[in-house]
Amino acid sequence: MNAMTTPDPGFATDRAALAAALAAILPARCLLVDEEDLRPYECDGLTAYRELPMAVCLPESEGQVVDILRTCHRLRVPVVARGAGTGLSGGAMPHAQGVVLSLARFNRILHVDRASRTAVVQPGVRNLAVSEAAAPFGLYYAPDPSSQIACTLGGNVAENSGGVHCLKYGLTVHNVLRIRVVSIEGEVFEIGSGAPDAPGYDLLALLIGSEGMLGVVTEVTVKLVPKPELAQVVMASFDDVARAGDAVAAIIAAGIIPAGLEMMDKPATAAVEPFVKAGYDLEAEAILLCESDGTPEEVAEEIVRVTEVLTASGARDIRVSQSEAERLRFWAGRKAAFPAVGRITPDYYCMDGTIPRRRLAEMLSAIAAMERKYGLRCANVFHAGDGNLHPLIMYDMAKPGEWERAEAFGAGILELSVALGGSITGEHGVGVEKINQMCVQYTTSELEAFHRVKAAFDERGLLNPGKAVPSLHRCAEYGRMHVHRGDLKFPELERF
Repeated sequence: MNAMTTPDPGFATDRAALAAALAAILPARCLLVDEEDLRPYECDGLTAYRELPMAVCLPESEGQVVDILRTCHRLRVPVVARGAGTGLSGGAMPHAQGVVLSLARFNRILHVDRASRTAVVQPGVRNLAVSEAAAPFGLYYAPDPSSQIACTLGGNVAENSGGVHCLKYGLTVHNVLRIRVVSIEGEVFEIGSGAPDAPGYDLLALLIGSEGMLGVVTEVTVKLVPKPELAQVVMASFDDVARAGDAVAAIIAAGIIPAGLEMMDKPATAAVEPFVKAGYDLEAEAILLCESDGTPEEVAEEIVRVTEVLTASGARDIRVSQSEAERLRFWAGRKAAFPAVGRITPDYYCMDGTIPRRRLAEMLSAIAAMERKYGLRCANVFHAGDGNLHPLIMYDMAKPGEWERAEAFGAGILELSVALGGSITGEHGVGVEKINQMCVQYTTSELEAFHRVKAAFDERGLLNPGKAVPSLHRCAEYGRMHVHRGDLKFPELERF
C-alpha cells in the first residue's frame, strides 16, 4: 500500500541533483539510488504501508551524517532515519521525495564501564548485543523488546521501546543516560549526562520517543543493571480470560512489582506452543507469566505472595519454573508470539495500546466483540503488568476488503484504549499507523504545542515528515469522516 502519492510542493523533487550532491559526500558503497537497491527499504515491520525513497544513505562516520543532513536541509529534502527496520508502526517508512538515512553501519560498542555500570554504543548496535557485551561483568541492559535479537538501540531510543521486563526496570527512557544527536542543520549536540539530574528542561526525555522527528542519534550511553542471583517464573492458567485480567490488577494492588508480568490468551498459546514447545497449558483460556528476580530469599518470598494472589483470583493451575532452561522456555514462547502467529495466517496486524490494568478484562471482552463485528480472528498478548496490549489481528491482504477491516478493527482497539483512560501506544510509537488516532488522544491545543516543539528543532519539517503528530487539517478531516459511538463501519458484517 502506497501511503504518499501527492508530492509536497514544500520539498525538492530533483532526483538527479540530490544524487549528485550525496555522491559528493559518500563513497559509492554508501549510496543507493537504483530501484532494486531501494526496494528493501520501502517499509519497516509494518508492511501494509510502503513507499520508495529517492535515495538511501549508509554513512560510516558522524561527519558524513552531518554533511548529509546539511545537504538535505539546504535542498529541502526530507530525511527518515532508520535502524534495523523492525518497527511496527511505519515510523521508518520512507518519504517519496526524501532520503532514508540508515545508521546500520554505526554498529560498534564503544565502551563498557563496570564501575559506573554504563555502556556507550552506536545507534546501529543490536539491543541484545549490549547485554552480551556486559555479561562478563555480571551486568545486562534491561529493556528487552521481543525483537531484541535484531532491533537496534537507535530505533529503541526513537520509539522508547519496552519489553517483558520493563514493568520493574523501566522503558528505554528510564535506562538511557545520554545521547549524541545531529540536528537537521548539521549541528552536533549532547543531551543528558552520567549525573542523576541536571538543571533546565528535560530534553533527554523529549528526544527519547520522538520517532526521529527532532534529530538523528549517533551515540547512546545506557544504564546497565546487575544480573540477579536468581530468577523464576510462575505460570498460571485460567479458565476465563477476564479472571486472568483481574488477576493482573490484583498482583499490583497487593504491592508486588514483578520483574515481568505477561498475559497470553488461548489463540496466542495455541499458535506459540507448536512453534516453541514452551510447555504452555493449551486448555487454558489465558495464561499469566509472572517473573520474580533477586536473591534466592527474595524470590522465594515473592513467589509465595504471587501464588497466593493467583489462587485467590481463580487460577486453576500454577507452575513455577524449576530450572533456568525452563524459565527461558517460558519467555521464549512469549517472545516468539509474533512470528508464531505469522505461521498460521497470511498477514497479521499488531496493535499497541495501553490501558489501566483494572480495565484489562473489559478490553478483552470488547476485542472478542470486535472479532465478531469485523469477521476477523485476533490473538492477544500483553505486557499485562503495565497494561500494554498487543492484539494480533489476523487477515489476508490478498482478499478484497480484509485489510480495510483489519485497519478498522485496530482503530477501534486504539480508540477504546483512550476511552478507557489509556493511550494509543505503549512502545511501538505512532508512525503512520496511529496518526489518525492522535486526533482522538489529544486536543487541538495540545497538538499545536507538539507542532511548536517540532518547529523549534526542525522549522522546515524535514525530519520524518507526516509521522507521529498529525496536522490540524488532518484531524479536522478525520473528525468529519470518522464513524463515532461504535457504529458499524462495515454493515455487511452484521451476520458475524
